[in-house]
Amino acid sequence: MTRRVLLFDVDGTLVRAGKAGSRAFEASLLAELGPVDPARSSHLNGLRLDGMTDRLIVRHILDALGRPFDDDLCDRILAGYIRQLAAQERDASFQVLPGVVELLEALRARGAPVGLCTGNVAEGARIKLSWGGIAHHFTYQDAGIYGFASDGEARERIVEAALMRASALLDRTVPPGEALVIGDTPRDVDAAHRAGCPVLGVATGRFTVEELKACGADRVAANLAGPDVFELLA
Repeated sequence: MTRRVLLFDVDGTLVRAGKAGSRAFEASLLAELGPVDPARSSHLNGLRLDGMTDRLIVRHILDALGRPFDDDLCDRILAGYIRQLAAQERDASFQVLPGVVELLEALRARGAPVGLCTGNVAEGARIKLSWGGIAHHFTYQDAGIYGFASDGEARERIVEAALMRASALLDRTVPPGEALVIGDTPRDVDAAHRAGCPVLGVATGRFTVEELKACGADRVAANLAGPDVFELLA
């Protein structure tokens, strides 16, 4: 029996990192660009970045600040972000979301092909998942199933990269229909569908069950707890 490849988003799906990510981004931006012009701060506050890749987040922030996008500058901002994130301690607002630990353990016991499909840069994902004690379920480089921000600004490029690595690891072509993307935002749904993959939407982020259904998620769950979700994934 062919086993479905499971591609998990990180923020809002597996963990909620609280303000750690935004604090790290703000510190890196301050180091690279200096203080934000107060006239531009309202543009930043109005950005809805849920489900964006880290590189696309930097592009939108620079645009809101009236700064041209530059790959080298983006690389420096993201490198500074990782340094700032790694220097932080897990705080009280951090949360591993309901059902995640039990689900990942059960999938590992079942031998299910599990990977990451996230807009995070690889080290950002590893740090956040390490805070939750679940980083060991995933691979971040070399032989593994993953798609990260380094694979492209558009989120569908990340899904495609994860499918390519799944095919290499499993030594067979994994068609998009044999993967399942698990995410919490309409951008997860849209990117998966653009790449040809079905989606399980989980309402553990900013978006409700009804909103995820409305944007086209193939299945929707309130969270990743319970036997019904395990049977669907396994």
